[in-house]
Amino acid sequence: MSVRQADISDKPVVFRQASATGRIVLKRKTLELIRDGGLEKGDPLAISKTMAMLAVKKTPEMLALCHPLKIEHVEVVETVLKDSIVVTVTVSAHEKTGVEMEALTAVSVALLNIWDVVKAYEKDKGGQYPSTKIEDVRVVEKVKRSERS
Repeated sequence: MSVRQADISDKPVVFRQASATGRIVLKRKTLELIRDGGLEKGDPLAISKTMAMLAVKKTPEMLALCHPLKIEHVEVVETVLKDSIVVTVTVSAHEKTGVEMEALTAVSVALLNIWDVVKAYEKDKGGQYPSTKIEDVRVVEKVKRSERS
């Protein structure tokens, strides 16, 4: 069995945009600490937003078959709910191939960074994470359009 990257050499450059989302379920006490700015390691939302943007740029280094792209815009929106934090990332570029893998990678990395910052507050007495979970990571929208004058 062989592995090969998709040949996009004959595809036209068009506007591409993709949005992905996911959430991390956390203890209410942890979420209160986040809202109050009381975490020892700092603000998990600022850290995760920064790392999501970096993850978009690094996606081809982590996913073997992704093409390096010239990303034009990344938007990261984090919403703190009663029982979780939802992260949504939108990536835009004029390219020959889509940007959904970049959006999915960014969401995943953002959620993992939140977990890393709050893990001390999420562990039980045995050092386990009985209620912490990352879920619902998915593409919610994909746009492809040529822009002719």
